[in-house]
Amino acid sequence: MNSDQFKPAWWLPNPHLQTLWPPIFRRPIKGLKLERERLELPDGDFIDLDWMNRDQVGPLVLILHGLEGSIDSHYAKGMLKTLAQQGWRGVFMHFRGCSGEPNRLQRGYHSGDTGDVSYVARVLWEREPQTPLAAIGYSLGGNVLLKWLGETRYQNPLKAAIAVSVPFELHKASIRIRKGFSRFYEWYFMRCLRERLTAKFQANGMPVDPEALYRSQSMYEFDDKITAPMHGFAGVDEYYSTASSRQYLRNIQVPTLILHAKDDPFMTEDMIPNTNELSPQVQLEVTQSGGHVGFVTGKYPWRPEYWLEKRVPPFLQEYLR
Repeated sequence: MNSDQFKPAWWLPNPHLQTLWPPIFRRPIKGLKLERERLELPDGDFIDLDWMNRDQVGPLVLILHGLEGSIDSHYAKGMLKTLAQQGWRGVFMHFRGCSGEPNRLQRGYHSGDTGDVSYVARVLWEREPQTPLAAIGYSLGGNVLLKWLGETRYQNPLKAAIAVSVPFELHKASIRIRKGFSRFYEWYFMRCLRERLTAKFQANGMPVDPEALYRSQSMYEFDDKITAPMHGFAGVDEYYSTASSRQYLRNIQVPTLILHAKDDPFMTEDMIPNTNELSPQVQLEVTQSGGHVGFVTGKYPWRPEYWLEKRVPPFLQEYLR
């Protein structure tokens, strides 16, 4: 379970530096040609997909982003470029409202929302039933991916899956992000959520108390007053207990790699699942360091290496032949 494969860059020795370096300092990836597809959903809403090498043939990898992420998240284009180097195709799925344009319905996305991923995967599989399909989920997207794999068991079109820096227990994550420097991340997420939802609901009214958007001082309060009622939960406790992926891990029947850093500043060590909670199909690799979706290595600050892009291809190669 413990992995010593990842060696952090000596110039990024702590979890916060590992977490913050890529979104702040990673150089933009140039020359990646992406094509956007708007996928209409059965309930009248839409999802935007960003395709790489859409018109080619070859294995396809679906990428799911984290909370308030998008194609501009630091890991998105780096991983798409890595997939292209393997001769694979990539499709980046934006959760509802995250592609730069408000979604239509008076709802958004959340940590346990597996319906849209299930629909997108089914559409991809129905279009190309002979094409091997895999998925990579980061943070919230990893939680959604693992929950969906556990819910669907054998009835799943994926050949393989990878989940990175997953908040396996949402209650504990909401407590952890209130402590120490991690409050900076909470402040940042709250700001993004407020801005996006304010813009969204200016257009067509708000299904919940608009003042709660600004009264909420923590992710826990926000999820209780906004996320839960918007998505049909009685409150934050029902939302967190049903959406947390840890309870689904023993049901997964698709070969799955989970990558996690022990020092992730969004989580506590007791959130990391034990071996007896994992199905035989799940491989959990826990590194000593790496922060949250960080995993930056390399000898020099001017030439950083992003370890996830080295670790992902060897695992997927086995299943995407």
